[in-house]
Amino acid sequence: MALGAAVSAGAMGAVLALTGLDSPLRAPFTLFFLLMAPAGAFAVALGRMDPLARAVVAGAGALAVDLLVSQAMLALHLWSVRGGVLAVAAFSGVLLLGCAVRRRAGRARARGTD
Repeated sequence: MALGAAVSAGAMGAVLALTGLDSPLRAPFTLFFLLMAPAGAFAVALGRMDPLARAVVAGAGALAVDLLVSQAMLALHLWSVRGGVLAVAAFSGVLLLGCAVRRRAGRARARGTD
């Protein structure tokens, strides 16, 4: 139940930021998305780690991704809220897709079929 609420809050933050709707909840939900999307992707990638260590590393990785995205956008004079949200979402999606492909390949190798 808490996971569903977290996913919906993050999705709402992304939608509010991308559409530009004025709402008092736009800033906190967008910040939640910007922190939790890469943290969730890192947590999936670090699957076999101790849960507390995984949470700490995923949180630090999420902050690093957010800082690197914002620094790169500022250095290239391309800063925008929508662009930052899209860049973080794209990074998180690519990381999750890579994990899914790696797991699927591992299962196929374990069954002996390629």
